[in-house]
Amino acid sequence: MPRSSLAGFTAPARRFNPLTVLSHQDRVRIPELVPIRYGRMAVSPFTFLRGSAAVMARDIAAQPTTGIRVQCCGDCHLLNFGAYGTPERNLVFDVNDFDETLEAPFEWDTKRLAASIHVAALDNGFTAAQARTAVLASMRAYREHMQSLSGMTDLEVWYARVDVHAIEALVANPSRRKAFAKGVRKAQKRGNLQALGKLGMTTADGRVRIIDQPPLVEHVADVHDAPEIVATVTARYRATLSDDHKRIFDRYTFADTARKVVGVGSVGLDARIALLLGRDADDPLFLQMKEARASVLAPYAGASPYRHHGERVVQGQRLMQAASDIFLGWYTGVSRRQFYVRQLRDMKGSVDVAGMPPDMLAGYASLCGGTLARAHARSGDTCVLAGYLGSGEQFDDAMADFARDYSTQTADDHAALAQAIDDGRVTAVTGV
Repeated sequence: MPRSSLAGFTAPARRFNPLTVLSHQDRVRIPELVPIRYGRMAVSPFTFLRGSAAVMARDIAAQPTTGIRVQCCGDCHLLNFGAYGTPERNLVFDVNDFDETLEAPFEWDTKRLAASIHVAALDNGFTAAQARTAVLASMRAYREHMQSLSGMTDLEVWYARVDVHAIEALVANPSRRKAFAKGVRKAQKRGNLQALGKLGMTTADGRVRIIDQPPLVEHVADVHDAPEIVATVTARYRATLSDDHKRIFDRYTFADTARKVVGVGSVGLDARIALLLGRDADDPLFLQMKEARASVLAPYAGASPYRHHGERVVQGQRLMQAASDIFLGWYTGVSRRQFYVRQLRDMKGSVDVAGMPPDMLAGYASLCGGTLARAHARSGDTCVLAGYLGSGEQFDDAMADFARDYSTQTADDHAALAQAIDDGRVTAVTGV
């Protein structure tokens, strides 16, 4: 399969209806939250792309594929990269969303990343040429990093990571470097105490509770809040932790739980947060529990080897990330829904892509491309990947051509959603 085969995207004459794909997902989502999902997707073509991983998966699965498989993110758009804290309390940059992770052809991730860069650039008002420049920068970084990784030992690849402070030195503009450093400091403060200040309060009886902020954060009176159910799911989750992590988890006591709406594509799935307390109210631990369902790639790449989709997410994250959250785990709820668990805020930070000028977006896209190469290298054969990508620009150009064409398709799909909302066929709630 020549690299030129990866180029371009032309929708078939009888392409599926993307709104039908989205509505099929609605069947397993919480009904009152679905309009929020559509409201967020309707904001722009980029937010539509963020929420329509299932649509794009179906499109790219119909194209020729290399068959070179790696552990894929499955939803590798520009905003699913960011900073977070390692167990050693260092701040690193990596892929940070794994709801759709699955082993699949490597180019399914690069195509989604490339398309998201092009769409984001156009959303920012850039020219088509500027958008292409950003995509080429990202794909070149992916290819060149893979070439470099292919010359390393397996252990060197495994230990490789992107330190956030090293990135700061690459920001040439002094004012932007200052803004970057400010963002780093902000991320370092995004811990459990900071989350408690935003999400928690002390009641008259001295208990620490999560503050209701409907419709995004609220207590839902259902079976999940019953003490015996909390004890059951806590035990199930605890069983998935390693023995050393069980020790630290056991120092905390459950205090409260609430539903919390997050993201774009995840809206409508059951997502909750739990507040646990250690020695006192100044020793909080916030955990996030997100419902996990089959990856959008599964119908085309094959089923996961893990029967529990929470475990699929956790194991995929551990495989792709250079360092992972010590509280990663999974459990099955009493409703038989499957969940994975992670810390809500652990020095996590992201960038404001919408506010970037063209040169900065190209630099950030390059960082994401190189980071994705390292994530793929942990599970894939770097020599095979590097050999296929080659030393020339054919792969870069093919990805840029695909991104250009799929950006047009995304704009059309976004317009179809907007029309359906205007016609009353789709209900959307905006501004939340």
